[in-house]
Amino acid sequence: MAILDDLSGYEFEDLMEDVFRHLGYENVRQSRRTADEGRDILMEEVVDGTRRAVVVECKHTATVSRPVIQKLHSAAATYDYDGPVRGMVATTGRFTDPAREYARQLGAGDGGVELLDGQDLRAIGEEIGMDLYNGRIEILCTETLQPVHPTAGRDAPVFEAVREIDNLEAVTIPTPETTVSLEPMVTVRATTDATFETSVGVIHRIDETNDLVVHAARDAPAVATGDLRDLVATPTAPRIDLEDAALEATFDGVERKRFGQTETAYKEWAIDRLRQAQTTTVHYTGGNNVDYEKTCTPAHSDISVQEIDPVYVPHVRSLLSLGSYEYEYSYYAAGPSRATTTNELHGCVHCETAGPNESYTYCANCGSINCDDHIETERLEGEPVCHGCAVTERFAFKTKYFSDEANLEAFREQYDEMSVLEKAQENVPLAVGAVLALLVVTLLIASSVGGL
Repeated sequence: MAILDDLSGYEFEDLMEDVFRHLGYENVRQSRRTADEGRDILMEEVVDGTRRAVVVECKHTATVSRPVIQKLHSAAATYDYDGPVRGMVATTGRFTDPAREYARQLGAGDGGVELLDGQDLRAIGEEIGMDLYNGRIEILCTETLQPVHPTAGRDAPVFEAVREIDNLEAVTIPTPETTVSLEPMVTVRATTDATFETSVGVIHRIDETNDLVVHAARDAPAVATGDLRDLVATPTAPRIDLEDAALEATFDGVERKRFGQTETAYKEWAIDRLRQAQTTTVHYTGGNNVDYEKTCTPAHSDISVQEIDPVYVPHVRSLLSLGSYEYEYSYYAAGPSRATTTNELHGCVHCETAGPNESYTYCANCGSINCDDHIETERLEGEPVCHGCAVTERFAFKTKYFSDEANLEAFREQYDEMSVLEKAQENVPLAVGAVLALLVVTLLIASSVGGL
């Protein structure tokens, strides 16, 4: 078994030498490993009675572009051989469209160049009975779910979240820094058809089809659930080709993670997972009227994998800077649909209050987002100010909140010039209590006078 991802470039050439020998090419050998002039493997083939040399370039890389094809074509054209010569490029990854177009113009016959990408190597491995395992070979995925709302734009989810925050206008916020990580997912569709019998007949039967959506990064596979599963499993979820995505022009940073297993490995893992999940204990009564129980586990052969569908899922991460704070809003995207993973815009910076059902207010003084328990009205300007940045002082036995020392000092001067009644009104409950107390005293006095 060759784990191609773990091979060096030279080890990949060694492997491909074996592959070509199994395919029936003759005189297969490697060129010298110094100044190879673009020739990694040299071999011969006989086609319609004519012997022809084949010059091979091996590229253990994710993408092969047009210059590689041009270099190989030149190396084949200058190869000293008494007869026709053609070229071949074998890669674990894929070829760019310009590379394919250039090779198409050259043709695959005498003087031409044949291209073998990861999918071709997988098919060759199956043909010759060799296990060619590699994330790009066994799973060569060229599609991603649409990372951006087709009409609203890249940062629409952030603006939508901001609109639910009091005192913060979406039009006033700075453009967030938004990056995307393309995370590999595999949907495995499998049908289970299992019948369990005893001497009394059929006691249990399974006849169902399941779609397992699997996280497919390098760590151990894990089943996706909830909103993410629904996002990936939806047949109408919009997809785009990675070549046409223009991701680098849309996002501030792009990362594409690797598939961690092979299609075969995910298939076997899904079958094992379904066997575990569908195992059940059945109680039944035998012909002798004795109660029995039997653990029913589907056999490996009872489960048939109908389809393995790989796709990248965009995990979009936006960082919004407001004053002294930075907020993250992250989600998995599929066009207009999304599954939110982090939403720091709907949470209080001073406590654990968070969630879409709470109300929040923005403090323009420091940039904080606050729950109702940590936001006050600035006494002098009437604007919201949070507990974290406010300057406080008690007036009329009540704490007042100010955006800075200058506002506090300005209010002190106003307070000193207020009448006693105006000062009392700075603490309405206290003022009301004082009025009520005065009324009670007045009533008591009146009652006493009347009694006399």
